[in-house]
Amino acid sequence: MQFMFRRIDQRNGFTLIELIITVAIVGILAAAVLPLAEVTMQRSKESELRSALRQVREAIDAYKQASDEGRVGKKAGESGFPKSLDVLADGVEDAKDPKKSKIYFLRRIPRDPMASDNTGSASDGWGKRSYASPPDDPKSGDDVFDIHSLSTGTGLNGVRYREW
Repeated sequence: MQFMFRRIDQRNGFTLIELIITVAIVGILAAAVLPLAEVTMQRSKESELRSALRQVREAIDAYKQASDEGRVGKKAGESGFPKSLDVLADGVEDAKDPKKSKIYFLRRIPRDPMASDNTGSASDGWGKRSYASPPDDPKSGDDVFDIHSLSTGTGLNGVRYREW
């Protein structure tokens, strides 16, 4: 009979110390995971930026090659690069095709993933460099020779995004 009373008096559950230790361990683990998640998110955005830059630069090169081959009409004195990024997605008339079909270089212009304002058009979100501007001080002009991000941030590799 005495055994039954002891069993009833014993309480099942956690003590306050056990709960505090558990909460402290969970807090330490959460504090360690948060910076890792931020770095993973930044790495993902940087991967998107590399991919977008590669796509647009390859399209600009393809436009220039088509211009050099005479498939895209250009006037005397022009560089042969597109006048704007929109031309790459809108297409241009094929000068060598008698049916006048269009040549498309991009399906759509990708957005700059590092841009803080994504309300305008995708082509306005990129910094543009014309053929006549120097590489260390890119400026827009009559054509689009290259693009860069307008973000002022720095990548995980220590290089500013606008220099990629």
